[in-house]
Amino acid sequence: MIRRCLYSTLALALAAIGCPLTFAQEPVVAPADQEALFRDKDPVLNRNKQAAMHIVVDLLKAGHWNEADKWLTERYVQHNPNFATGRAPIVAAFGKNPGRPIPPPQDWGVVAVVAEGDIVIVATRVEADDPRNPGKKYTTTHFDMWRFVDGKADEHWDEGRINLPNPNAKGKQ
Repeated sequence: MIRRCLYSTLALALAAIGCPLTFAQEPVVAPADQEALFRDKDPVLNRNKQAAMHIVVDLLKAGHWNEADKWLTERYVQHNPNFATGRAPIVAAFGKNPGRPIPPPQDWGVVAVVAEGDIVIVATRVEADDPRNPGKKYTTTHFDMWRFVDGKADEHWDEGRINLPNPNAKGKQ
């Protein structure tokens, strides 16, 4: 505890005098057998993990939103502030483009799947441009959490934040 307080105090002091701290980051790496993450010995947890897999792979990765009724309830409560609640608004937001082939499991980017009760959490690898180092990339993790009812996602949470257009971006809105 004392060591953590000392590190925090040092970080704040260095930041206050204009010395930004840089940290080495371990890249986020998905395991080789991502499909196995969506299996469970418990039949209810297995059903929910399998439905989460179809949401991640069939809907989000491959864009087969015409199959959303198989995996999302009509009510589908949405806690991301960028989307309205209900299956229809989600399909309207994401289903504009035709579906793509389902990617092989090694391309899913799934890092972890945790299921307990009626909740399934899926962590996926994200690669993004590093704003501190133009031309370089970094990896981080995106989290989705669903509550399932009868094998369909009925409620969704993620780290979504309100995205406003940048008024200073020239020609990019």
